[in-house]
Amino acid sequence: MIKVAVVLWIIGGATLAGMMMVAVLVVPSLSEQAMHWIPIAVGCGFVVAMPISFLVARKIASPSVR
Repeated sequence: MIKVAVVLWIIGGATLAGMMMVAVLVVPSLSEQAMHWIPIAVGCGFVVAMPISFLVARKIASPSVR
């Protein structure tokens, strides 16, 4: 399950980091200080993706009950 979670985290982390970066660039008050906010937003995107990927991997690895 850990291997699946890592693969999901790589994909989900990059996606969430990109979404957070775009959000910083779209908001005018944040885009004025983009050099400060982009690294923070990207880091938060990667950190938020960790528990999400673990939960999705658990759902994938668990046997489906029908």
